[in-house]
Amino acid sequence: MKTRTQALAAAIALLASGAALADKAKDDAMLALATKSGCMTCHHIEPGAKGPDGLAPIGPAWKDVGAKYKSDRQAADTLTQIVLKGSNPYDSHWKGKASGLAMPPNAVAIKETDARDLVKWILAL
Repeated sequence: MKTRTQALAAAIALLASGAALADKAKDDAMLALATKSGCMTCHHIEPGAKGPDGLAPIGPAWKDVGAKYKSDRQAADTLTQIVLKGSNPYDSHWKGKASGLAMPPNAVAIKETDARDLVKWILAL
């Protein structure tokens, strides 16, 4: 017969494995969306990652984006609009971290709800 402690430990392990599977499924879904929408052409997840040509990414690494906007309550709204409408090439705040000057508008490549979901996932990285 299992003790309460053993039963509790088994229940916690089961819940943790379910959460890990849910996180993996979410990660897989967001990476598929990002790839389908063309995001991975310019962005990487990890800072310092190089493209297949050995060059720095065109856009900032998503973990850098998450760190930069961590305490910004409006970040999800702001970044969703940047994804959809693009950014100002004269106001590049990623100098030295990315080779691109601006983000092009992507409203033709991704729906607003998908962009918002992707942005929220990026901010949680």
